[in-house]
Amino acid sequence: MRHFLAPLVLAIALSTAHTAAQSASPSVGQRRTTLLVHVTQGPENPTRAALAFLVAKTAIEEGDVVSLFLAGDAVQLMRGGVLDNLTGLGTGRLRDSFDAIVKGGGRFYLSGMSSNARGITESDLKGKPAEFATPNVLLRLAKEHDRMFTY
Repeated sequence: MRHFLAPLVLAIALSTAHTAAQSASPSVGQRRTTLLVHVTQGPENPTRAALAFLVAKTAIEEGDVVSLFLAGDAVQLMRGGVLDNLTGLGTGRLRDSFDAIVKGGGRFYLSGMSSNARGITESDLKGKPAEFATPNVLLRLAKEHDRMFTY
């Protein structure tokens, strides 16, 4: 009986270790999941706005590739004062999530029409991995990414 159980226990241990290693980070050559986070909530709803950034930050920490498309009131989240002062209830400081997204290689796309209507200019994007985009860019990004979240 002991000779029968030893290989079984070893196989289970190796399988568990292999599964844990796979979930820790993508291995060399393994395709990373791409996520698009479409954000329409802005400073008027700090918890949902910060939640969108928190989810993007978490995905990057899990090894995923993340893009964010900000539209409507969400374009205001790129203003320095908003980044520095917005905190969601239970979803953290916007600045902390933003900095982690930038550090992890995340990209931001802002609706050009929404930005224009709210006075967001190139100076608000200076030094940030962000650019103005049109609705067809949102559609392209949605098609190119594996998953899409909307907040």
